Amino acid sequence: MKWFINFLTSSIGRKLIMSLTGLFLITFLVAHLVGNLQLLYNDGGEAFNKYAEFMTGNPLIKMISLGLYFFILLHTIQGLLLWAVNKGKKGKGYAVKSKDSSSWSSNNMALLGTLVLFFLFIHMGDFWLKMKLGQLDTVAYADGHEINDLYARVNLAFKELWIVITYLIGLIALGFHLAHGFGSAFQTLGIRHKKYTPLINGLGLAYSILIPLAFAIIPLYIYFKN
Repeated sequence: MKWFINFLTSSIGRKLIMSLTGLFLITFLVAHLVGNLQLLYNDGGEAFNKYAEFMTGNPLIKMISLGLYFFILLHTIQGLLLWAVNKGKKGKGYAVKSKDSSSWSSNNMALLGTLVLFFLFIHMGDFWLKMKLGQLDTVAYADGHEINDLYARVNLAFKELWIVITYLIGLIALGFHLAHGFGSAFQTLGIRHKKYTPLINGLGLAYSILIPLAFAIIPLYIYFKN
């Protein structure tokens, strides 16, 4: 067991944890986006509110959420540790050295990760925490079931320009973070070959643009909606 702990606390082990947790979080972003896009439905928020109730009330989802919070924390801690270790090393990043190791995003992953984490705290504090503390109004639909009206809170928040700007800044930071982190995760896992590495890099670039852009549509749509 000691060898396993030593491995996880080694430089290679930390990079492996960063890669695996990063890929898990990348997958989660897609699922989260699918749910959030229901905010764009013209149904008075019914689809989104029922989605939010399912995500916060289902026992299995609750367990997955706890794992998600743990992975976010672990990813952050390992990232900061790797940044601290590599801070004094010239020409080295937190992940396996690659052709883009001199790019701005690869050289500022700690800063980008901190901005993303700050953005996440604002996001959870403004929506998730208010719902958990019972600070939201409730709404009843045709089936008579009364649930939290998170849709109304989201719409109220995204009518504030400073909140929209904060979200856009957070999403830009997320995009840059993903631009390097996506490919770096696969490289750290040893998945690198002249045939499919270009494909992975292409998918990473597309993902780092399309996912933040899709998230950004939501606050912009709500802000400019009459």
